Amino acid sequence: MEAAGQRRVIRAEDVAVMGITEILRHIPHIYASYRKLVAAIKAERPAAAILIDFPDVNFRLAKHCKRLGIPVLWFVSPQLWAWKRRRLRWVQQRVDRMLVIFPFEAQFYRARNVDAEFVGHPLASLPLPTSPRSEYASRYDLDPTMPWIALLPGSRWKEIRLNLPEMLDTAVRLPDGAEYLLPVATTIDREQLQHMVTDQLESRHKEVRPSLSLPTIRLVPDAREALHHARASLVASGTATVQALLIGNPFVVVYRVSPTTFALAKLLVAYPREIPAPKDDHGNLPIAMVNLIAGRRIVPEFINQHFNSANVAPALTLLLADSPRRAAMLADLAQARATLLPPANSTPIERVADAVDQLLNRPSK
Repeated sequence: MEAAGQRRVIRAEDVAVMGITEILRHIPHIYASYRKLVAAIKAERPAAAILIDFPDVNFRLAKHCKRLGIPVLWFVSPQLWAWKRRRLRWVQQRVDRMLVIFPFEAQFYRARNVDAEFVGHPLASLPLPTSPRSEYASRYDLDPTMPWIALLPGSRWKEIRLNLPEMLDTAVRLPDGAEYLLPVATTIDREQLQHMVTDQLESRHKEVRPSLSLPTIRLVPDAREALHHARASLVASGTATVQALLIGNPFVVVYRVSPTTFALAKLLVAYPREIPAPKDDHGNLPIAMVNLIAGRRIVPEFINQHFNSANVAPALTLLLADSPRRAAMLADLAQARATLLPPANSTPIERVADAVDQLLNRPSK
């Protein structure tokens, strides 16, 4: 947008801070930046506000815009359908149009008197990676004759520390005959991650099978390319599950949080009627977006105490072989992927741009 001539009042990267202590330390700067942005909106009175995700800030900005008579379009909905449902009234009061990236979200909002449109998922419009398997193998010193398994533990250190050790334990306990791809997010220090992988592998290897060789784990830069080439994958719940769905890679969903967080989530999260999501035998709702999109459990989920190699290894093994389970999942993923494609041969961003034009050209009330 800046390259197209827009003026940036505040740079998002200058206020993107993670971690409780880091946030506390930067509160004065963050609040000053927010006030500067609000002052610019009041002074310049833009013709429209396009808010993207980021609900904690954007709900407040939407309030200021509404008071000033500035129409508000919101792209990528906050997950009000899962929790914090009380914020729905803020959408109803402050947002002129909600553009969503999951089909059930449009149904959810329309049933609650919000002008909502499904525009397609931005990742669904991306072309598949084109690198040949032989070139990929050469690039990362992999054996092209062996199956590859992708491990996606998350893009934040906290997620990696909670999810990766059990993933590596699964790799150690699976029979020889596979190599592993570990995509490294840009938010993660590669060298630090490599040290963690080495330490965890050696520790678990000594306990489980000291007489055999260590599994081969290759750190790679791109998750989509890894998923494209992998035979199957272990994926931490989050955006990566949507990537795996759109690539069409069979996978198992895993995730671990603190026991307190897990207990609170079970109390607070409740899905509306637009999401047919029955609980499992342990009383847990599905959390993987792929299962919410499909409206049923098409990929297995192992969360918290159920996330262990004894559960994960058999489920993953079924997906490595040419089994009925693998064939069924491939078909289910293809069907779910089709629902995320933007309508009418357009891209999600084109549809957002069209919605902005409509908002700017609508008759004044």
